[in-house]
Amino acid sequence: MDLKLPIKIFDELSDSVIESTGMLDLASGEIRQVEYLDHDKAALGLPAEDETYEFTSGLLTNGKKDVEFRVEVDVMSGSYSVTPSELLELKGRAAKLFTAPPPGANYKP
Repeated sequence: MDLKLPIKIFDELSDSVIESTGMLDLASGEIRQVEYLDHDKAALGLPAEDETYEFTSGLLTNGKKDVEFRVEVDVMSGSYSVTPSELLELKGRAAKLFTAPPPGANYKP
């Protein structure tokens, strides 16, 4: 299965949130092509290296519906990923997100 979905990533610091985007590989849980908004990684480093770093979360969106999930950050490699157990849960929630009819739709199976 080669399914990659665009996601938003939020690195939560004690006094701010650093937002980025990336592509989540639903087969492996790896998040690639991370691009920070208003954060210079070359000058400031990985957000998870900041002493005020608290946690990272991801957001998968379809229309007006969202699914939030936990994201792991490996500071040694600078990579973002979703754990296997979180990925399994996310796949189920994402399936519902993408198969549910939009609110108010005249849906007849």
